[in-house]
Amino acid sequence: MSASLRVPTAPHRAAPRTTPPSSPGAATALLDAYRPGTDRFLASSRRTLLASGVAAEVPDDSRSLTTRVREVLAARRRAGDPAPIVVGALPFTPGAPHSLAVPQSVRRTSALCEDPLIALPGPSAEPGTWQTREVPEAGAYTAAVAAAVRRMRAGEFDKVVLARTLELTSSHELDLPGMLRRLAQHDPKGYTFAVPSGPGRTLIGASPELLVARAGNVLTANPLAGSAPRSEDLAEDVRRAAALLESPKDLHEHAVVVAAVREALAPFCVSLDVPERPTLVRTAAMWHLSTTVTGTLTNPATSSLDLASALHPTPAVCGTPTDTARAVIAESEPFDRGAYTGMVGWQDADGDGEWVVTIRCAEAEGRSLRLFAGAGVVAASSPEAETAETAAKFRTFLSAVGATL
Repeated sequence: MSASLRVPTAPHRAAPRTTPPSSPGAATALLDAYRPGTDRFLASSRRTLLASGVAAEVPDDSRSLTTRVREVLAARRRAGDPAPIVVGALPFTPGAPHSLAVPQSVRRTSALCEDPLIALPGPSAEPGTWQTREVPEAGAYTAAVAAAVRRMRAGEFDKVVLARTLELTSSHELDLPGMLRRLAQHDPKGYTFAVPSGPGRTLIGASPELLVARAGNVLTANPLAGSAPRSEDLAEDVRRAAALLESPKDLHEHAVVVAAVREALAPFCVSLDVPERPTLVRTAAMWHLSTTVTGTLTNPATSSLDLASALHPTPAVCGTPTDTARAVIAESEPFDRGAYTGMVGWQDADGDGEWVVTIRCAEAEGRSLRLFAGAGVVAASSPEAETAETAAKFRTFLSAVGATL
């Protein structure tokens, strides 16, 4: 069953189909062609995209971001580009510098998970020495979670997402194409990305969470909240999955996020379908509670970035109430999140696009990587369990670089 918002219908255009199937090897060829600095790579369950060069940048000024993106894309179309798109990443903090650009060229093909060659063994992580520093250290993170739990039990707010980082420094030059390949192979059905995030910096990761996609008049959102680490033992892995589906703490955390998504998207929709109970999705490292929300837009001019901006930040990456959660994050986290828990994706001149929550990621610069992981904290949270959850989430990236926590 599903809960639906129904209002009078309006004319709309049909949703375009996803990228048609291509020959074996087409998607992995784009993955292997990625080059840091000049390229932007995005892979989803619908398509694989490799963008190269910069034809135009989205300016930073006082106008709304969606207005600036529309105007840049319209200008590129007038200049003769028949199918311009904007590609890049947006930060967690509103108004902070972004890295959105219109590429000079774009190559597209079907999804990585549909390419049988993604299953072939790729290059293993090159041996090297990693120096690792936790910011904050695990004990300090546990204490911050405990302090937040006390405040929630006192009624100050309902939820906050607290993050920590691992700063890795390598004895060798970073092999970003190799890392990207291993991340994609680890979870080919996920959202794998590598985009410039600033001068000399690259945002690279494999997110399990779609913030929102728009195809014609149809939108899809897939909020995730409530998690449990996977186990290598099959019986224990199944037990953890079943326990997650029945966990009052995690079901409450998930319900808070889904309610916020419904509230943000309903004003844009003729109809909005929200399943009553979550299902499970899995990555190589984690189980997640998942709800797939679908809707039909009232106004065909509403773009994917309009929808993403209305959603961001969801309680899945920030908390609730939003302003209070942001303040707690600023007080508790001794680092700038940058693009972490922002969004990464693309949009075309018609408004279609996909925007993914920027998690399970790292920012690379020189020989250094900064990894990010967070956990949703509610009044019923165990500080030790939330700390263990962040450690499990770090494994997605650590396995791609041959490092350990």
